[in-house]
Amino acid sequence: MSVAEHKREARTTLRCKVITVSDTRTKETDKSGRLMIDLLKEQGHLILAYDIVKDDILAIQDAVLEGTSEASIDAVILNGGTGIATRDVTIESITPLFSKELPGFGEIFRMLSYTEDIGSAAILSRATAGVVNQKAVFATPGSTGAVRLAMTKLIIPELPHVLRELQKDQQ
Repeated sequence: MSVAEHKREARTTLRCKVITVSDTRTKETDKSGRLMIDLLKEQGHLILAYDIVKDDILAIQDAVLEGTSEASIDAVILNGGTGIATRDVTIESITPLFSKELPGFGEIFRMLSYTEDIGSAAILSRATAGVVNQKAVFATPGSTGAVRLAMTKLIIPELPHVLRELQKDQQ
């Protein structure tokens, strides 16, 4: 089957959990998390859970594992904590949970960031994606520009296809 055929077979409504990683944001001030939710809803996807967690390895892991253990959730999408500051521990939190990594997500995100958005500062991003408990997990930087880029260019266009691939052996 071609990629186009795979995409045609994919479910069009997916159920997601959004996690913002931040020591300072609240649901009232979380522009990036709200943007993720709005962009997903615009495509007809459902948001079944939304959390803000501190930049803490165990808190991030707990939130991801809670989402990926829930049968009704298809994907977990995080924003924040992907840089190189001392408190940026999203990547250290989630990569040990991956049964499979999707290195192309981070590679293409950085390429797009370089060419379309922030130039050489793209090297500071450690955006990544992988599979946890047969669910897709994506981690983007916390800026609204990065979230918009990742969501519109990569995550939203491919999420149904990614889920189709993860679930095809379960059907």
